[in-house]
Amino acid sequence: MKLNLKQTLKVGLAFLSISAFWQLYDFCVPLILRDTYALGDTNSGLVMAMDNIVALFLLPFFGTLSDKCNLRIGKRMPFILFGTAMAVTLILTLPYVISHGSLTVFLVMLALLLLAMGTYRSPAVALMPDVTPKPLRSKGNAIINLMGTLGGIITLLLINVAVIRTPDEAGVLRSDYTYLFYAVAIVMSVCIITLFLTVKERKIALPAEQEAPAASDGPTSTMQKMRPEVKRSLILILCSVSLWFMAYNAVTTAFSKYAMSVWGIGESQAANCVLLGTVGAVISYWPVGIVSSRFGRRKVILFGVAMLVFCFVIGAAMQQMSWLAYVMFALVGVGWASINVNSFPMVVEIASGSDTGKYTGYYYTFSMAAQVITPILSGALLEHVGYWTLFPYSAVLACCAFVTMLFVRHGDAKPEAKRGLEALDTED
Repeated sequence: MKLNLKQTLKVGLAFLSISAFWQLYDFCVPLILRDTYALGDTNSGLVMAMDNIVALFLLPFFGTLSDKCNLRIGKRMPFILFGTAMAVTLILTLPYVISHGSLTVFLVMLALLLLAMGTYRSPAVALMPDVTPKPLRSKGNAIINLMGTLGGIITLLLINVAVIRTPDEAGVLRSDYTYLFYAVAIVMSVCIITLFLTVKERKIALPAEQEAPAASDGPTSTMQKMRPEVKRSLILILCSVSLWFMAYNAVTTAFSKYAMSVWGIGESQAANCVLLGTVGAVISYWPVGIVSSRFGRRKVILFGVAMLVFCFVIGAAMQQMSWLAYVMFALVGVGWASINVNSFPMVVEIASGSDTGKYTGYYYTFSMAAQVITPILSGALLEHVGYWTLFPYSAVLACCAFVTMLFVRHGDAKPEAKRGLEALDTED
């Protein structure tokens, strides 16, 4: 059994476009709220949690809805096309709103944009397990995450060249994100147009009989109850997902402000730190997929969580910018790749083929619930206790994720390991 690498790369274009947007959102929106609308860290955290509140309801709904869709172009593709078209249109209007609109108008437009993104995230992610046999999903998810990381890298590189700093009436330098928003909108459009033209979803989707649930894990039909021990593992996986997303998202959401306030560096240097983390993840995704096939998903996830704890402790000890920050973020990328390659496949391993979208929704419900809480909680700590709390907060949560993951016993499909070059088998 071989992974169809070319097909998986093309399917990953949807996640590339999504990740390009979220990198833009996480990096720029906190700065816009602070510099343009003068919001404090707590209120800014509330706004940053808005996308995750919306996602709590939209992702399970549209994941399940796409399971039931049966149009000529597929069951996931209609949502991907509609959501991207709406999101790109709204992105192109945001620079005008930022320049001329009030905070209320900006928040309304932001809410509409988040609604558009929420309509197609679960369907886009569910497309990979739809076309990938279960034993190959860690490798397939490695490719999907690689494509998503590439989207983040593209946005980070664009931040370096497309953000224009000009003095305002008082002579204070202000950042203009207009060209950055336009560039990301173009990237998203090109990805989805290419996906639609090159991927014929109905032709490549696996037959339902090939996607029966694993004998030891899932129910034999969607009408039967899941066994208690399997349900316990599913709950523990989802709790672990929430905990490590709380840890990681706190750093990614607040780091631009933290780096500029505590380390005294500019936007470009802060973006380059995040870029190093992204590069670390890119380098790691495919090797992690291979290692996971050999040693099991759970063990590799535990390694990744331990790596996050180590890095966040190092971050907490740093008082100023140095070369160690770049090493730290590169290792964070390795740890996050080890987690991300395996966590989603562990959840959908328990699903039947007809429920992939629904279980994808479960995964994103728990990850988004975490990201609702963490910007508010970490934002309040930053504002009322001090910026020094950022990395300790994340380290503690990552430790908790390690503990819950220790007790997971299902969802860890581990096919017979291949040797040598056989482990790299793919189809063109």
